[in-house]
Amino acid sequence: MSRFVAITRAVGPSLADCELTFQTREPIDLAEAIFQHAAYCDALKEAGIEVELLPAVEHLPDAVFIEDTAVVFDELAVITRPGAMKRRAEVTTVAAVLRKHRTLAYIEEPGTLDGGDVLTIGRQLFVGISSRTNENGHNQLSKAVERHGYQVVPVRVDGCLHLKTAVCALDEGTLVVNPNWIDAGKLSGFKHVLVAETEPFAANCLVLNDVVHVSARCWRTRDLLEQRGFATQALTISELEKAEAGLTCLSLIFGA
Repeated sequence: MSRFVAITRAVGPSLADCELTFQTREPIDLAEAIFQHAAYCDALKEAGIEVELLPAVEHLPDAVFIEDTAVVFDELAVITRPGAMKRRAEVTTVAAVLRKHRTLAYIEEPGTLDGGDVLTIGRQLFVGISSRTNENGHNQLSKAVERHGYQVVPVRVDGCLHLKTAVCALDEGTLVVNPNWIDAGKLSGFKHVLVAETEPFAANCLVLNDVVHVSARCWRTRDLLEQRGFATQALTISELEKAEAGLTCLSLIFGA
């Protein structure tokens, strides 16, 4: 049986000062955010994943969204250079942890890359060109992984923060997609399940042991997935969603 590890980071006290690009700032209930994050980690554990919880960093409000700091492959881990300057200090502690598991490569200036812009399906990578990831960052990532047999395809993102805000993989042949925010034509060769029109953020799903975890507020899209035969489970992350987050943002999951 394969062993998987998830690196997560505790919610920090400054979460309300998070970076926002496309969403309007709302009050965040910190205690509820901490509770929801704990329930998220419990879901990872229930799926048989070993959770390594890093401590919160008081002065880095977005550090809980650890997905953006690295992209982990079987062969190496690529430490990112986040597009938001205030987030670049987050990568140091994550790199120290990942060094125990993988050889590291780094995205360097002038490249920017957020892990939320990288969708990996087998040996194929789709990389969002977004407000946080630029073409130079895409090119550096491509150079780092193509030698290991990965094919990299850039996808324009417009209207949301990251590529994985608008598309995630349900299995190796099926994507859940909001086509209004990305160039969905670049995602050929896959079946597309479109999110419910009233739930534009529903595409950010997290698949654990063949169970599709969906934001609890996206029940219409959850129904659509179940009608297509996918097993689903709802997770409530409403306070973290106010910080422009989704389910994939809260962990780095990889084979140990």
